[in-house]
Amino acid sequence: MSAHSDHSIVLIRHGATEWSRNGRHTGTTDLPLLPEGEADARKLRDQLDGLDIVATFCSPMQRARRTAELAGLDDVRIDPDLREWDYGAYEGLSTPQIREKLGDPSWEIFADGVEPGDTPGETVEDVAARVSHVVRRVVPLLEVGNVALVAHGHSLRIFAAIFLRQEARMGAQLILNAGSLSTLGFYHGTPCIQRWNTGGDYA
Repeated sequence: MSAHSDHSIVLIRHGATEWSRNGRHTGTTDLPLLPEGEADARKLRDQLDGLDIVATFCSPMQRARRTAELAGLDDVRIDPDLREWDYGAYEGLSTPQIREKLGDPSWEIFADGVEPGDTPGETVEDVAARVSHVVRRVVPLLEVGNVALVAHGHSLRIFAAIFLRQEARMGAQLILNAGSLSTLGFYHGTPCIQRWNTGGDYA
């Protein structure tokens, strides 16, 4: 793993969807962007303008693929490892709804996880294992230029934690708005956050 590149990993969370606006957990449900989400994605063009993006990896979900398209990213590689957390029985529910359902006012996904539903669901460690593969693929490319990842709130927060060599649950402490842009890189060989959660309108 190279630790001496001046280039960055550019994390882009997809633009707003109906469920992201309402705080509903959106894992396997393939929702389109709202018009506002498309507008957020177009605004990313200005932030990306002038960056030497040598590779772009994108979740297979349409909300991510459309964001990459509207942001002007080319030669996008679909990477299933960037898909969102499988929320199992909690798909489509907001945190307050899950807390009410469980009778647990302190439930939090990073600490307490999900239950199986129409899909099996994943643990935070499952998601971390997936995005670790992306870290290993992406970091060597930083020798050539900047790399963009277009994906989802939880998968990108966990990616950031793994890149920073922290526990996956550190992702709970990283807010990432829909339509936002963040960058990660190295400083004197240490993986660092360069900027975080710029732009975007909805948590």
